[in-house]
Amino acid sequence: MLVILGFAMILVFMTLIMTKRLSPILALILVPTIFGLFAGAGLGIGDMVMDAIASMSSTAALLLFAIIYFGIMIDVGLFDKLVEFILKVAGNDPVKVVLGTALLTGAVSLDGDGSTTFIVVTAAMLPIYQRLEMSPVVLTCVAGLINGTLNIVPWGGPTARASSALQIDANEIFVPMVPSLVAGLLVCLIFAYVLGISERRRLAKNGVAWVEDRGSNRHKDLVGAVAGASTAAGSSAGTTAGGHGHGSGSAASANDDTTTEATPASAGDADGSAGTGSGLSNTALDPNRATLRPKLFWFNLALTVAVMVLLIIDILPLPYLFMIGTVIALMVNFPKMKDQQEELASHATAIISVVAMVMAAGVLTGIMSGTGMVDAMAEWLVEVIPNSMGPYMAVITGLLSIPMTFFMSNDAFYFGILPVLAETASHFGISAADMARASITGQPVHMQSPLVPAILLLVSLSGVELGDHHKKVLWRALIVALVMLAVGVAVGVIGIG
Repeated sequence: MLVILGFAMILVFMTLIMTKRLSPILALILVPTIFGLFAGAGLGIGDMVMDAIASMSSTAALLLFAIIYFGIMIDVGLFDKLVEFILKVAGNDPVKVVLGTALLTGAVSLDGDGSTTFIVVTAAMLPIYQRLEMSPVVLTCVAGLINGTLNIVPWGGPTARASSALQIDANEIFVPMVPSLVAGLLVCLIFAYVLGISERRRLAKNGVAWVEDRGSNRHKDLVGAVAGASTAAGSSAGTTAGGHGHGSGSAASANDDTTTEATPASAGDADGSAGTGSGLSNTALDPNRATLRPKLFWFNLALTVAVMVLLIIDILPLPYLFMIGTVIALMVNFPKMKDQQEELASHATAIISVVAMVMAAGVLTGIMSGTGMVDAMAEWLVEVIPNSMGPYMAVITGLLSIPMTFFMSNDAFYFGILPVLAETASHFGISAADMARASITGQPVHMQSPLVPAILLLVSLSGVELGDHHKKVLWRALIVALVMLAVGVAVGVIGIG
């Protein structure tokens, strides 16, 4: 019964958020509560949820203050010059911008921390997406794919967990998987290129054409109905929340391949351009915004570099580090209390959204764990594998890692399920190292899970709905994971008994 309830709960949850019948926050709270009661949790359901929420409090604090800090830095103009530089390098071409997003994500992902990666990537790239009127869902898709693929590095969580659970050296797991990693990254870059082409075509269809000057960079021509700009500008007040790039009110937050935006002058433009030509009015990149602090550029740059260095060398807890950075940034850039309050209030939508999402995720994880659904599902999966499939246990483990690490924590999978699968595989001559390598191939999909705080940070900073991110990224992440598994089998590092 617990197995049926567990899988039914997951199916209902994913259906509701991907069809937008419920917002992710409501679905994360309501669906597990209903199924938890059916599972016999009774009044103990409250303790299950509160235990899980308590374990997530530090994550919520990190996301809260990170959003405020980088919101301040965007508002005061720290990233404006970076945007201009990247635009010169990319030539305003969506294809180059998307590929740049992939390369930047890959470089930063080498530190093994998803939250750090997404903070840096969104801070650097989201203003460019806003300026070029590109969909931020493309940013979250590419960043999520690259980071998930690189999540198998030895100092990353999954490989370290597999190493500990099966008591083998992490390098013994990772080094033979380098061909799979390279293949996965190549597939990600292909997806990035295709997404860039798709964005270029979408923009052209909506009145933004990309004209190539021979021997020079590309530049953007607005070919829209400029005559309607004043009317559109008057109706674009609803874009303010999305203007900072991390609110939830942006029309671009719901963009997907099929999303339509009538014209560049439409009231619902993602960056509130309203046919102004510059595409910056009423956004975080508005050159005339009152929050700009050009005289404090070097101070803000030094402060941000210091925060990033401290973040990487890990000498302070990340939530506390961003608390300190936020306080310093507010005091220096906005010395008046009234201005500080207004600056904090301007980011209230993003703050409430992301913290609520993390707390709501605690309901799902707490109930799944507390009712025993996770354990029951794991035991059932092990039992239903027939003996005739024994020689293929490594491949089966790789396939199981895709959905199981999406719907449960890495700890639950690597410490609870992998050892059982590895013990079974040993009877068919399959080594623990082969099983460990297979188990990490599902990480591109795992990183898109609503149970991963880093992905909640990414979509919140980008102003993207989780359901829209999932519709664009999940099938691509599945392909990347399967390619990594197939390459591992082909080169003989994921063995068949």
